[in-house]
Amino acid sequence: MSITRKIFLLHLRTGTLTLGKRTLLMGVLNITPDSFSDGGQFFAHDRAVKQALALEKAGADILDIGAESTRPGSAEISVVEELRRLLPVLQALRGKLKLPISIDTRKSAVAEIALGAGAQIINDVSGLKHDPRIAEIAAAHNCPLILMHMRGEPGTMQKTAFAKNVLQDVTKGLRTSIAVARTAGVAKSQIILDPGIGFGKSFAQNYELLQKLPDLAKIGYPLMIGTSRKGFLGATLASAGHNASPSRLHQRQSKPKPIPADQRLFATAATVTASILVGAHIVRVHDVAEMAQVAAVADRILCPR
Repeated sequence: MSITRKIFLLHLRTGTLTLGKRTLLMGVLNITPDSFSDGGQFFAHDRAVKQALALEKAGADILDIGAESTRPGSAEISVVEELRRLLPVLQALRGKLKLPISIDTRKSAVAEIALGAGAQIINDVSGLKHDPRIAEIAAAHNCPLILMHMRGEPGTMQKTAFAKNVLQDVTKGLRTSIAVARTAGVAKSQIILDPGIGFGKSFAQNYELLQKLPDLAKIGYPLMIGTSRKGFLGATLASAGHNASPSRLHQRQSKPKPIPADQRLFATAATVTASILVGAHIVRVHDVAEMAQVAAVADRILCPR
C-alpha cells in the first residue's frame, strides 16, 4: 500500500512549521513525580530545564511539557499545583530554548497562563472533554491545538469497557472534538489529531489503530502519534518471552510481567517506524536522539529521493 502524506502548515507565534515533508519529533518532558516513563526523574526544576535543553540538542522539533500525569490510574491535580510545577521551568527556558513549546494540559487556566509564559501549542489529551474552554483560549491566541482521543478518564480508562469498534469510536470522538474547536473559532489549519494510543484502548486496539492510521488521515488533519514506552509494548515484549531467562522461555505464564518502561526503546522504534510509514506527521517520543535516526530512515522509505 502506497501512502502519500499530505503537507500542512502550522502557524506559530514565532514562525511556521511544515508538517509532512519530514516527520517532526515532539520531545516529552514530564514535570511530575509519578510519570510512568521516567518515574519523576525530571520533577526537580533544574533537572527539567537541563533535560529540555538536552532534548533540543538531540534533535527535537517541538518540546511537550506536562506537569500533570495522565497515566492510567492517575489522579487530577489542582490548577495551582500544575502551575507551581510548570511556570518556573517555562520561565527558566525563556530565551534559552529555540524550540516551540507545547503545553500538555487539560485545563484552560493552565493553558492560558502557559501561553503567556512562552508556550505556543496546546496539547489537550482529553480532546476538549475535560475543559472545552481550552478551545476558546486556542482561538484567542490563534495557536495550534492538538486534540487527542481518550475513552474515559485517566483514573479509570483502563478499567472500564473498551469500545467494540475502536476505529469508529476514535473517529466519532475526534470529530466531536473538532466540532467543539471549530465552533469556538479555532482555525482548521491549526488543529492536529492524536488517536490516543493507550488511553482507554486495549493492547490489541492500539495495534489496530496504528494499522488504520490512513483511515484517520481521511478526516483531513495532520496526525500525531504517541507510542513511546507505553504499556502495550511492555506487554507485547513480555508475552514474547523477553523478560524470561533462556532456560524458562518454554514456561510461558498466562500474565507475564511487563518489560519496564525504560527498556522499551526498540519496541518504540518499531511503532514509530510503522506510524511514519502509514502517514504520521509528528511522533511524540522520550528518546529523541534514537528516534531521530529512526524517523530519518523511515522518511526515506516513505518518500525516496
